[in-house]
Amino acid sequence: MSVLEKKEDLKQLVETLNFKEKVDRSRELISEAYEKYGDSLVVANSLGKDSVVIWDLAKRVSAKIRGFIVTTRYKPVETIAFMNEEVSRYPELKVYKNDVEIPDKLYETDPDKCCDLLKVEPVKKAVEEMNVDCWVTGLRCTEGRTRTDYEEVEERDEGLIKLNPILIWKEREVWQYLAVYGVRVNSLYAEGYRSLGCAPCTKITSDDNERAGRWIGTSKCGGECGIHTRPLKQNQGGAGI
Repeated sequence: MSVLEKKEDLKQLVETLNFKEKVDRSRELISEAYEKYGDSLVVANSLGKDSVVIWDLAKRVSAKIRGFIVTTRYKPVETIAFMNEEVSRYPELKVYKNDVEIPDKLYETDPDKCCDLLKVEPVKKAVEEMNVDCWVTGLRCTEGRTRTDYEEVEERDEGLIKLNPILIWKEREVWQYLAVYGVRVNSLYAEGYRSLGCAPCTKITSDDNERAGRWIGTSKCGGECGIHTRPLKQNQGGAGI
């Protein structure tokens, strides 16, 4: 049976597969999905450590695989610099941004609305413009309290498959891959960040929760921006992704 079609105990896979087995499984998931969806398979690249692992895995499957990046007016200068380097190296990475006028410091008064406008809406546009049937993410079920109910292959939006190839990886295995394969990362990690987002909403913490530094002091603390929880197909209701 195809690895895309298997329904396995993810918690068991997290603990029983070794590093090489996880890498092989992730690459197989991407390879089978690319064989099935072709150019309509697109990688979502957030420029974080998990996304660059996914991007590297995908490019090892096929140099033709495309991707998109969503940036915002609040991204740190280090992230913008890293984004420009990656786009220069990979022209098949398309950048999306929403320049809509918003209230000053909306990220403080209504962080959900801010993320919805500046992150979710550009992802919707990317999915539509790039004719995406399958989008590939760097989600991991070991990353935080809000990321424990995902599957490796999902369809929470009708007609849009979400593939999470490194869902069962631990944080140390992400860094192991980056070191073994010499993959470049955002320079902010060297300063102590573990999860990267917009500058006003991302802090360095010593909390065990990998995403604890996100949206500190708001109702979203350690939570999600919305691209994994809201519908992404244009003009469609539904449960969301």
